Amino acid sequence: MTQDELRLLPWSGPGGRPCYLSTDDRDGYVSRLADHIEALQLGAATQLREEALEILEDRGIDDEEDMALLAARLAGALGDVLRVANSRGHLLAKLAPS
Repeated sequence: MTQDELRLLPWSGPGGRPCYLSTDDRDGYVSRLADHIEALQLGAATQLREEALEILEDRGIDDEEDMALLAARLAGALGDVLRVANSRGHLLAKLAPS
């Protein structure tokens, strides 16, 4: 990564605005922290997906409030996963030989 390229970080700034990192050190503290947070987000999304499938297939949800909560949690997890995919896709494109 060159100095003028930005990495989308896995958290938002004030007002939900995206945060970016400008560095050429992929092993720096903030880069490693971002990698760790991304791994946590992907793990949480995987676990939530499994829980949602179990609820929807086995038990079902009778209460609209519970369904709305599940949908909100899934939407949040999807947002995290999309941010990770966008960030990693950008990094992969920059690392690929031209």
